Amino acid sequence: MAGIVPSASAPSQCDNVGINCPLFQIEIPPMNLPAYSSLTALFTRLYRYQHLAAFVGWDQAAMMPPGGNVARGVALAELDRLMHQTLTDKSLPALMEAASQEDLDPAQRANLREMRRDWEQANSLSERLIEAKSLAGSRCEHAWRTQRKANDWTGFLENFREVVKLSREESRALSQAMGVKPYDALMDKYEPGSRGADIDALFGDVKTWLPDLIGKVRDKQAHETVNEAQGPFAIERQRALGADIMGILGFDFSAGRLDISTHPFCGGVAEDVRITTRYSEDDFMRSMMGIVHETGHARYEQCLPRDTVHLPVGRARSAGIHESQSLSFEMQLGRNPAFLALIAPLVKKHLGDQPAFDSANLANLYTRVKPGLIRVDADELTYPAHIILRYEIECALIDGDIEAEDIPALWDEKMMAYLGLDTRGNYQNGCLQDIHWPWGSFGYFPSYTLGAMYAAQYFASIRRLHPDLNARVAAGDLSPIFDWLNAHIWRQASRWETRELVQRATGEALNPRHFRAHLEGCYLGTDL
Repeated sequence: MAGIVPSASAPSQCDNVGINCPLFQIEIPPMNLPAYSSLTALFTRLYRYQHLAAFVGWDQAAMMPPGGNVARGVALAELDRLMHQTLTDKSLPALMEAASQEDLDPAQRANLREMRRDWEQANSLSERLIEAKSLAGSRCEHAWRTQRKANDWTGFLENFREVVKLSREESRALSQAMGVKPYDALMDKYEPGSRGADIDALFGDVKTWLPDLIGKVRDKQAHETVNEAQGPFAIERQRALGADIMGILGFDFSAGRLDISTHPFCGGVAEDVRITTRYSEDDFMRSMMGIVHETGHARYEQCLPRDTVHLPVGRARSAGIHESQSLSFEMQLGRNPAFLALIAPLVKKHLGDQPAFDSANLANLYTRVKPGLIRVDADELTYPAHIILRYEIECALIDGDIEAEDIPALWDEKMMAYLGLDTRGNYQNGCLQDIHWPWGSFGYFPSYTLGAMYAAQYFASIRRLHPDLNARVAAGDLSPIFDWLNAHIWRQASRWETRELVQRATGEALNPRHFRAHLEGCYLGTDL
């Protein structure tokens, strides 16, 4: 519709440079470079390997024919082995020690800090383990795609046992090197510095007030009338709607694309970001908000500083900070009635005019609280329960308190306790629903709720600066949000460790009271 365009003050390129970036200057470094320069040359080479791995992995998930998986898995394992060899090069310890004595500026010292972290992690793991875990993950994830559809938990176990075995081996090796608990060592890969004790405290607090809040909101919403959207909704029309919304959110289509996969994700590299979603002709709401979510990830990647994106200091800070971007877009902005009023004309344009698409009704649809089986489709209030459940199960699994065979029973018990849902025998919509465990990505799940907490804290800061934020969003001006995120998160990349990044951005370390205040204000109050 006319007038619905990306804000002019929120350029999709985020002022990033183009072909003059050092990343594009491919040359053989001269001999006898200063130590820091030699390190940047080595890590630039590593980034190029990571670039290739990202697209081989994206193709495997989005485009590859099924018959190619065995060969692709071997190729990915070989590439993982090559990257591990690069990071365990015997020259690195002396180079890092020499670089620490050079006259480096603060940003370079931050880069050296991140280089050392990568080196320490890589040297804690054997080449054999890296290759074996890559192969096992590829094999298990590929089979999971059909096993999930067939509700085949028994078949899934055949590959999954090996993934668990190798993940435990990885956790022990990392924990011995770091001096932390095995699960903490895996979580540290995704959220540097976080420990299980921290997560236990955060999640323990949430469990004291969330069930009561869910009950109050459901009682309140029981008296509200909501018009359901009447399908079917053609997939091509849903895709066109999603692309238009991505445009409003500032996605740069010259440096990225939208595709379909079994499980939605954001991949690729900062210079070429690939996001995926999945569609159902019966329900446009999941794909639309899924696209908003993944666009938040994509904007972060597209706006990382191009002059350092090939170095550790120029990458996204952590999984929790990454999820804070997707949840800033999906939960803080995407479900805001002001934003839904902005895009309601687009929904009608692509999907037809019906009462369900009035802006007030869209807001009711997207803030309706109803416990469900699927995490990625969960409403904002029940979502943390899905994360806490997974966190508690994978902690027990990695620590050896349970085995893979025990997961369904524990899943059933916790789903009933936390959400009042019976999942017995429903593996497809239960413990088989996520891609993380087939890949062996244990330790990632806490990042989602950490991200939700960070996002609420960001928006508390943004609203203090812009009390008229809702009016500006409804008018199509998203610049207060994008400008703040660009200045405080996107352009900072990994310049600061996570705690300091959040402290500098918001004036305080992570404070979960902002998350609770957001939920109570949104679902029980009168104003977002």
